[in-house]
Amino acid sequence: MLSGTPLFVATAAGLLIGILVLLLVPVVLRSSIVIVDAYEKQALTVLGEYRKLLEPGINVVPPFVSRTYSYDMRTQTLDVPRQEAITRDNSPVTADAIVYIKVMDAKRAFLEVDDYKRATSNLAQTTLRAVLGDMELDDTLNKRQEINTRIRTELDGPTDEWGIRVESVEVREVNPTRDVQEAMEKQTSAERRRRAMILEAQGERRSAVEKAEGEKQSQIIRAQGEKQSQILEAQGDAISTVLRARAAESMGERAVIDKGMDALTEIGGSESTTFVLPQELSSMIGRYGKHLTGSDVQERDGQLESLEFDEETRELIGLDDIAEIIGEIDEEADMDVEAMEKQARAIKEGKETAAISDADQAADAQLEGRSAADGNEGGRT
Repeated sequence: MLSGTPLFVATAAGLLIGILVLLLVPVVLRSSIVIVDAYEKQALTVLGEYRKLLEPGINVVPPFVSRTYSYDMRTQTLDVPRQEAITRDNSPVTADAIVYIKVMDAKRAFLEVDDYKRATSNLAQTTLRAVLGDMELDDTLNKRQEINTRIRTELDGPTDEWGIRVESVEVREVNPTRDVQEAMEKQTSAERRRRAMILEAQGERRSAVEKAEGEKQSQIIRAQGEKQSQILEAQGDAISTVLRARAAESMGERAVIDKGMDALTEIGGSESTTFVLPQELSSMIGRYGKHLTGSDVQERDGQLESLEFDEETRELIGLDDIAEIIGEIDEEADMDVEAMEKQARAIKEGKETAAISDADQAADAQLEGRSAADGNEGGRT
């Protein structure tokens, strides 16, 4: 009876130990095996002492005395709460931002900072207020990219010691207060009115300049027109004067010729064999006797002295047209000279004196007639 009791106790103890071992094995296995995801790393401490970083996969660690701390190695987003700041020109503004960070060294993130996310967010808030406070209001509204760059530069130094890299900073909104917005709207409206007035004044000035220039050109053109009109009027007066002079000359010479013809008619009707031709008539006959041999017109190639002008003057006063008119008068004068010759031959018919062929011979005959008459009178005396 007594000998069986110790055996039973030993068996019960062994059974209890076996049960405990069976219960502890899963616990030990679970405590000693750590599975790390592919996008993270874990820091391992044993009895509070840092040992190493656990890489992605299955890792065996000392059971019951080990602790692990996970660090996401992907890019993470931190939302920076809205911050109030006073700009350099004393204008209150509010702004919020988003910071993109990435853990580059999990060991330093574990050992150098308590909570890298909270630390980075707090640092971003203070940096955002500092950057806005160092800028003027207009710059905070217009230079968004500059604000982002400055905040990122300010965050790079401290976060690099924590093993954190700030990849990007984006300021979402920068809003002035309501009073400042109203003042800005008034300023914008006043600026627009100022620009409109400037543009209107420039337009009026441009219009006045263009108008003055147009009046100047108009006066120049009008003066040129008056000048041309005066020139044309003077040319017209010159042409009219020449035509009147030519007409008067032609009429005077025609009158002389008519008188001469009348005188010749009277002489032809007289019984005297000696007659006298006026010198003016002989000169006229010489000028218009183009068909008479030895005439002075033929010796001068038929050109009248009145036509001896240069080309520009002839074109200006129209002497070519006048020459045509005088040419017509010459043709009429030629017909009269031929009639005079016929009458002269009729008077001299039957005499020994040679026929008068031109105006110069007629003048010589006139002189001979005078000499003969003087001789007869002397003989009679």
